[in-house]
Amino acid sequence: MPQTPIQRPALFLDRDGVLNEDHGYVFRWEDFRWIAGAREAVAAFNRAGWLVIVVTNQSGVGRGFYSEDDMHGLHARMSEDLAGAGGHIDAFYHAPHHPDAPLDAYRHPDPPDRKPNPGMILRALSEWPIDREASLLVGDKPSDLEAAERAGVRAALFTGGDLLQFLNDEALLPV
Repeated sequence: MPQTPIQRPALFLDRDGVLNEDHGYVFRWEDFRWIAGAREAVAAFNRAGWLVIVVTNQSGVGRGFYSEDDMHGLHARMSEDLAGAGGHIDAFYHAPHHPDAPLDAYRHPDPPDRKPNPGMILRALSEWPIDREASLLVGDKPSDLEAAERAGVRAALFTGGDLLQFLNDEALLPV
């Protein structure tokens, strides 16, 4: 009989505004800037045995501003850079759909993965051995927090500054 994997808590992170500075539709490495303390926060959760999962609305894909390949390329560069800081992202989930997307393939009246809908989080919960009750989502918008609430995951609103310091100040860093 196969063993059930041991469940671990997950740190769900929005991308733009939490991991990187949000300049609007960031998809090129040369435009990417880490939020202060973001790499260190990811590494701290990695060391504590948490899964780290990015859940990001990416309507720029659906709007035709950049491709999914562009976005995946940026995520690969983020991962390479994080490795240099001793951290890693276990999974990236993205929601390219938008109700007003000019591209038919990405137009949906209420995309189930686009926050505030909880689709990305629910998919991660079904695909990874995650302890939902011990997990945390950090986002910078009310829609992030609503998605977490709808998925049954506690959430914290990051309003800027140093992410590691914020998590420490809010007593959210794992020990």
